Amino acid sequence: MKPSAFKYVRVASVEETLSALSEYRGEAKILAGGQSLVPMMNFRLAQPAALIDINPLKELDYVRVEDGWLHVGARTRQRTLEQSTQVKENCPLLAEAVKWIGHPQTRNRGTVGGSLVHGDSTAELVLVATLLDAQIVIQKKGSSRTMRAADFFEDLMTTHIDDDEFLTQVSFPIAPARSGYGFRELCIRHGDFAIVAAAVQLTVGENGSFSDARIAVSGVGPKPLCIHGAVRALVGKEGSGDRFDEAAARVPDEVCPVSDQRGSEAYRREMARVFVRRALADAGSRAGVRQ
Repeated sequence: MKPSAFKYVRVASVEETLSALSEYRGEAKILAGGQSLVPMMNFRLAQPAALIDINPLKELDYVRVEDGWLHVGARTRQRTLEQSTQVKENCPLLAEAVKWIGHPQTRNRGTVGGSLVHGDSTAELVLVATLLDAQIVIQKKGSSRTMRAADFFEDLMTTHIDDDEFLTQVSFPIAPARSGYGFRELCIRHGDFAIVAAAVQLTVGENGSFSDARIAVSGVGPKPLCIHGAVRALVGKEGSGDRFDEAAARVPDEVCPVSDQRGSEAYRREMARVFVRRALADAGSRAGVRQ
């Protein structure tokens, strides 16, 4: 199949973008990388009246560190995150996760904002944004608002953004000192959609116990889930292999997967436990925890 007819609008600024979105009253889509949108249009799952091409918007192509946050413009290519020294030094979990997005050709075109707005429940950027409680800036003509990732991702491929709004920036908190990270993904082939993925960030306090722990899993529900029971098993306690086993053992009771052609509900529950345990081991090792 081929896309239905549409108008092509090339914009030169954020203001022009917001005006075009307002003009088409919910009948337009933003085009940046097009890695998700174009296939959906080919199958006519999406039939916008207009495509608003934001590729000329260099003002939204940036990575910068300010006031304890790593700020990323919406039009920043995923490949830029993968290669950025600032990302590797300030938010290494993000740099690690990006490597799992599709293939180099995908990352060369795919944008940060496009992935977040699409809201695929197994998308690596969606998982990391959920884990780190990223701050997402959304604009419309005449106003702007900032949302937590937990509120932005609503349901399966459903995000809290209106048709006349535009995601312009996402901000990730800089990793604290004495932190370690882990990202593990189960897929049939590297670059395929994840069956299950796990992301972890651990911070060790001055007394040697975990002062903070963040654990999230995707592929086990309509959107990534933070595993609070596993976090409670770690915070305030010293790290060890047994402690990580205890934390991972709490994962199956907190997830709500469904069976599909790639795995049963029981399989996804077990793989969520296994991959959280592996991500915990990686994070613990990077944080200097003896296991």
